[in-house]
Amino acid sequence: MIAYLRGRVLTTTAETVILDVNGVGYEAYCSGGAFKKITQGEIAELYTYLQVKEDGVTLFGFESPKEKELFLKLISVSGVGPKMGIAILAGLSADEFAQAVATADVKRLSAVKGLGKKTAEKIVLELHGKISAAEVLGASGDTMSAPSEQSAVKLSAQDEEAVSALMGLGFTRSESTQAVKKAHDAGARTVEEIIMRALQGV
Repeated sequence: MIAYLRGRVLTTTAETVILDVNGVGYEAYCSGGAFKKITQGEIAELYTYLQVKEDGVTLFGFESPKEKELFLKLISVSGVGPKMGIAILAGLSADEFAQAVATADVKRLSAVKGLGKKTAEKIVLELHGKISAAEVLGASGDTMSAPSEQSAVKLSAQDEEAVSALMGLGFTRSESTQAVKKAHDAGARTVEEIIMRALQGV
């Protein structure tokens, strides 16, 4: 299994990159996040997934282990193969994909080229609840800090409504409470603003 590559970027296309790793050229289909970190002629690294089929092998490249993990969850959905999975992560960042699944935003997912509404609905149905709060708030790998003592104080009716909404999306109460506090610190005032800020990781 080829899980990681580091080498000089020889060339890129709209979908792939070729890395020269000690004189061997590896071609990989890349996510949008991976492409952002790639410059032709420079050294780059990819976390990879190797697909082996009867008619050949194909490499897929990602910017981080977290993004690769989301890809693996995505292709676990029936009817979604690696080519479709990489297309989704080329059209949406890891954060955007995680948020779309957590909020059941079928419209956002189906906006990806080649992804129909029925497949988008299937992705949401099969992955909703399988993507953790930490992935929703920071799919790039950031983690939430432990809730402070202040988050344990009595919440206003508006904040309780926001906390309940977040818990309905799969967050724990402590995660929801901390996310609401961070949203307030970032300037959110209405319930809608608080929830949106919380899902964006503030």
